[in-house]
Amino acid sequence: MDVAWRRTAGLCLGAVSAFVSLGLLLLTGLALLPVAAVPAARDRVLKAAGRPADTLVRWERRRLRQWLATPTPAPALSPGGTTAGASRRALGYLAARTVAGLLGAAILLLVVWGIVTVAVTTRMWLVGSPDDANGEPVTGLTMLSLVLPGAVLLYIAVQGLAGVVGLERRAARRFLGPTEAELLRRRIDELAESRAGAVAAVDAERRRIERDLHDGVQQRLVALGLLLGRARRAAERDRPAADELLRAAHEESQRVLADLRAVAWRVYPAALDTLGLEEALTAVAEGAGAKLSYAAGSPPEPVATAVYFVVAEAATNAVKHAGASSLHIDVWRAGPAVRVRVTDDGAGGADPDGGGLAGLRRRVAALDGRFAVESPPGRGTVVEAELSCA
Repeated sequence: MDVAWRRTAGLCLGAVSAFVSLGLLLLTGLALLPVAAVPAARDRVLKAAGRPADTLVRWERRRLRQWLATPTPAPALSPGGTTAGASRRALGYLAARTVAGLLGAAILLLVVWGIVTVAVTTRMWLVGSPDDANGEPVTGLTMLSLVLPGAVLLYIAVQGLAGVVGLERRAARRFLGPTEAELLRRRIDELAESRAGAVAAVDAERRRIERDLHDGVQQRLVALGLLLGRARRAAERDRPAADELLRAAHEESQRVLADLRAVAWRVYPAALDTLGLEEALTAVAEGAGAKLSYAAGSPPEPVATAVYFVVAEAATNAVKHAGASSLHIDVWRAGPAVRVRVTDDGAGGADPDGGGLAGLRRRVAALDGRFAVESPPGRGTVVEAELSCA
């Protein structure tokens, strides 16, 4: 009921503003008539009209947002209507919504007239007053003949008001939203940003691999070489010491293999190809002590890879850096997209622009996805991602 009253109030305000817009349009049209064939003078008139038109447009935005629950797109008009093109768009919107506003005003007047007619007739029927038209009392049959058509007309009027709301919304999307050229420019900017992010993510991944190989595997191989050299020299004079050195060398070789597997897994987890995304995420969840909820089916390979790395990085951060005791991983299908949410109860305070999370954002952006991090200090961290499978 509250929604219906708000819509009605919004239409009433729109009816009032329609008459104001109509006056502005008429004045602008009269001013354009003498200079219609002179481009410079015509543009000056449009710029002058653009200022009050922009004020009315801003008011209409607030009305649509507050009373008709219709958030309008980001302003595509120049501030203050300072260009002739912006003025044309503002005046075009006012012309379109003035028609809708006047139509809404007409329907509202019909509804009010119908309610007043029913109220007056009902009063005459209750008090037994004669009808002004023919001097005869109003009977129940007369009331029924008025109520039934009135109910039908009221229903039609309500549907008409709903249609006016739809017209208001379509006019706002058509005239207040960005043009096709602006949408193309935005898309080009997004693609350029995602491409730069993808290049940066690849470079960061290469540097991390080089660092892992240099600081981890390479150092262990150097230590393994030293142990084998000492064992070879000790074999000639101290067999037990040589055996101990060989045992240590064997253990070191196992650690080297583990490091190599970890580096290779971070480059690309082979389980994605052999077992699929669900099994690969199950392995990550078991390693992190997390609870996994999976309902995403089998997404395309690029999406599956991105989902895996989002989950793996978020789980690693939660366990190693945030000290989380509870970790939940949710992966599900939402229409044509796969959504990921990793929630922990750790220390929070994660930096969304930090190395790991920034790399995930770039990886997701390269697939035109959405990535968000919410990490208030002391209240855990929530990492979310959405990737389209279309």
